[in-house]
Amino acid sequence: MAVKRMDNIGIVVEDLGATIDFLRELGLELEGRATVEGEWAGRVTGLGDQQVEIAMMRTPDGHSRLELSRFIRPAVIADHRTAPVNALGYLRAMFTVDDIDATLERLSEHGAQLVGEVVQYENVYRLCYIRGPEGLLFGLAEELG
Repeated sequence: MAVKRMDNIGIVVEDLGATIDFLRELGLELEGRATVEGEWAGRVTGLGDQQVEIAMMRTPDGHSRLELSRFIRPAVIADHRTAPVNALGYLRAMFTVDDIDATLERLSEHGAQLVGEVVQYENVYRLCYIRGPEGLLFGLAEELG
């Protein structure tokens, strides 16, 4: 077997603090913050000398993580935050929540906006997409029954 687990999904942001606050409100826990810099890090990313402030957010079950990165150098060169849901490449992270309506109400205080509407898939899930800080796309699912 080649893959043992998925460690994290990386998301580049401009406002690390606001994104951390949003994800905390969603229920993720801040595992840690650090600055990664230097030529050694650039050898991994192919960006050369870099300085990146990172924060690792963990889901309550401890199995999934989002790595948030704010690039100090080099400068960010592309912006995919407003891409529609049918765009190629990374699109969104989906989270299962206890109560979609209560979650939407809490997250709206942090700027979350519903993309379409909350829909029900058979008697299994209620689902929606939201735009969070900086237009980042997240999915929410509430298990029914």
